[in-house]
Amino acid sequence: MEVVKFFQSGGSFMYPILIVLALGVAIALERFLYLSRTQRQTNKLWGEMVRILKAKDFPNAISRTEKIKTPLSKVLNYGFSRMDSSRRRDDIESAMEEGMMEVLPDLEQRTHYLATFANIATLLGLLGTIIGLIEAFTAVAAADPAEKADLLSASISVAMNTTAFGLVAAIPLILIHSYLQTKTARLVDNLEMAAVKCLNLISKEA
Repeated sequence: MEVVKFFQSGGSFMYPILIVLALGVAIALERFLYLSRTQRQTNKLWGEMVRILKAKDFPNAISRTEKIKTPLSKVLNYGFSRMDSSRRRDDIESAMEEGMMEVLPDLEQRTHYLATFANIATLLGLLGTIIGLIEAFTAVAAADPAEKADLLSASISVAMNTTAFGLVAAIPLILIHSYLQTKTARLVDNLEMAAVKCLNLISKEA
């Protein structure tokens, strides 16, 4: 009940801040689920690929990476496709790097919006407070002198609610943005490590 009263007393700027927060939470949830699913798929596929490559079953390895649509399968498939024309490690490595460049945008997309939304929420809160203060001083100017102090303090209290709500929205979004960036970087490191290990296995058998 207090939360509803707090929101209603903040004025019209509370609604755009709420929309920004909702969009940020939706993006954060989608990114978290995507990255978690991709990490599980990466671990599972790499476990299979290690057994296949150690068995020198390259046709099966190529078939697996072509059937499964994951970032790791794309990276490895770029390298495997180059093996038809060249077995040189540098050529295969360059092909895998090209694959990494293709999958990176999918891993990093939309995450940067969270930092933007955090800044927007903060600025909307400040803007709402400034406009609220302007309205408060305008209203107080025409009020009875005996009531000015009480009216002004009440108006300022209401105006500050937008700044408070802007920060309430911004702080979690910044923390989530940092967490997702770390999670993405860890996944990218795992992909690069898998690519290097795959190169080592291929080089041994080349």
